[in-house]
Amino acid sequence: MAELLLELFSEEIPARMQEAAGEELTRLVTKALAPLNPRDARSFTGPRRIALTCAVDAEVPSQTVSERGPRESAPEQALAGFLRKHGATKDELVAEGGFWVLNRQTPAIAASPYVAERVAGLLRQFAWPKSMRWGTGSGFTWVRPLRRILCLLDGVIVPFSLVTDEGGVEDTGHGLRSGDLTEGHRFWPVGVRSAEAFAVRDAASWAQGLRERRVLVDAAERRQAIVTGVNELAREEGLAVATDPGLVDEVAGLVEWPVPLLGRIDEEFMGLPPEVMQVSMRVNQRYFALRHSDGSAAPRFAFVANIDPTDGGAQVIAGNERVLRARFSDARHFWDLDRKRTLESRVADLDAVTFHASLGSQGARVARLVRLARLIAPMIGADAEQAARAALLAKADLLTGMVGEFPELQGVMGGYYARHDGEAAPVCAAVAEHYQPRGPSDSVPTAPVSVAVALAERFDMLAGFFAAGAKPGGSGDPYGLRRAALGVINLIRTNGLRLDLVALFVAAAEALPEALRDAPDLDLLPGFIAERLRVQLRSEGARHDILAAISAGNTDTDITRLLARTDALASMLETEDGRNLLAATKRAANILRIEDKKDGPHEGAPDASLYSQPEERALAEALSRVIPAVEAAIAEERFSDAMRDVAGLRPVLDTFFESVTVNAADAAVRTNRLRLLSELARMTRLIADFGQIDG
Repeated sequence: MAELLLELFSEEIPARMQEAAGEELTRLVTKALAPLNPRDARSFTGPRRIALTCAVDAEVPSQTVSERGPRESAPEQALAGFLRKHGATKDELVAEGGFWVLNRQTPAIAASPYVAERVAGLLRQFAWPKSMRWGTGSGFTWVRPLRRILCLLDGVIVPFSLVTDEGGVEDTGHGLRSGDLTEGHRFWPVGVRSAEAFAVRDAASWAQGLRERRVLVDAAERRQAIVTGVNELAREEGLAVATDPGLVDEVAGLVEWPVPLLGRIDEEFMGLPPEVMQVSMRVNQRYFALRHSDGSAAPRFAFVANIDPTDGGAQVIAGNERVLRARFSDARHFWDLDRKRTLESRVADLDAVTFHASLGSQGARVARLVRLARLIAPMIGADAEQAARAALLAKADLLTGMVGEFPELQGVMGGYYARHDGEAAPVCAAVAEHYQPRGPSDSVPTAPVSVAVALAERFDMLAGFFAAGAKPGGSGDPYGLRRAALGVINLIRTNGLRLDLVALFVAAAEALPEALRDAPDLDLLPGFIAERLRVQLRSEGARHDILAAISAGNTDTDITRLLARTDALASMLETEDGRNLLAATKRAANILRIEDKKDGPHEGAPDASLYSQPEERALAEALSRVIPAVEAAIAEERFSDAMRDVAGLRPVLDTFFESVTVNAADAAVRTNRLRLLSELARMTRLIADFGQIDG
């Protein structure tokens, strides 16, 4: 076993690309070096490097390679061509199964030359979202100029070059030759540009040498240092850090040696909405917002320096406070200017803003949202006029300066401006919340007016883009329709809503441009929602197979009812009676499927006079009691009662299958017994397609 260390050292790599690059490097190296059995692979990413360590075998073992040639009866020309291709003679061939076969023993290959060849090849093919060429004489591209390649196998350099000769003159000034050197922090000691390289022996000395030179190579360690350091500084002030894992990840990709610091916010800016302050700090400066214990904004901010200042950070803090002061001055300008016009006065201007080429303007969309919100409101106990008013104002903040500067605040700012305009509190909340939930971790609106407008937003979006032929395909979802579908599901599940999705999609389609109202893709929407629901249940570890079984052949799109049935059936199947009943019903279904192919279907009421065994009569009597009870319980949505009644069949079914031969010699008796099983199958189909349930 040998230790492989590969480091690609470059100019600054964008933070958003680092993690994916580390994963891709691991994937490519593992695949390229498969004959060396790579294992224990670990990637490292940072602002100026991606690296990998793994263990590999000392050599690619010798092996026999067989190449099958033409048939023994093939013309001599075909055989001659095969021999030329492989540089072989006829004496090396053997006849196997009517074909000529060339068996050759390949020698063992030492790991170092094998690694050199394969790694050089994969680096030339490495795909970045964006890459660049630099200097002259090299056809090699990388995300930023590549300065050094460190490649060691058990401490020995694996020699290779990525330099391309041009005109016979080799340009070696690009850092495209492998070696054993790397570099630490760009500014170490503090304030001094240090380009001094140092030699590395192995992965341990590489990591330790970089740590001594103020570089933490492990992104997870940098993230932890940021979280711990920022939270400790906040606690010392009696404050808490606003949760923002995405910002932690980004900052960890910007610094090599995290040094958390705190700065002050001038009191004159504390009147800004806290969301404005947080977004301005996050987007423009990558600062962390701090909060008081009651959740209100604190006049402090945290940031992470990339050096360990000798003055305790005084100059760095002062500089960052000065920059933030300018940012907040701009935000306050927008805040003051936007409030000089009401949201309602901006609505007419939305007619000049295109929403989508096929779906018209934002103004046309607002009209659709007003109609839908008014329609949905009484279904969920919301005030229809307030829902319509909120839908009318919901998109007006798109024309404000603040949202133009910070698109992340659309909706949020509309809520603030609606309150400033004196709108009713439910209207203001609905304007602020109608984009929620934006993702799986976002809060879900519960106020009825907010829910009505949030649903209208998503039903219009889904119907509109499906009708326009822009439904998601593969991994592509440019309009976020999967997220919109999950939003519908979360709004319904959180609030326990009873909605007919098909009727609402039809209503949404009726307001679309006339050419799109009968688009065939609109029929796909209920299935699209159902699939998103199954995906969500799968991610939660729930029995998504049971939902699929209940949905099979079922046109019901009431999500709350479907989930109640799913929960009831899942609970039954967790019992011994339920598991045995599932096995028995699957056995009955298999018998019917086989026998129906012969002379079925075997439908119709069984003839009681043909029962020749007491077990038949017992099953028939049980079904005569259970079927009406199950039908009534399902109609009244007493799903747990229905499952209890069905589970009660278990002992009767067990006895039936133990004692009764379904395929009796007497044809009439056989048909009658199959009809009895058909009655059982009909009853279970009232509940679910048991054949789709695992187990």
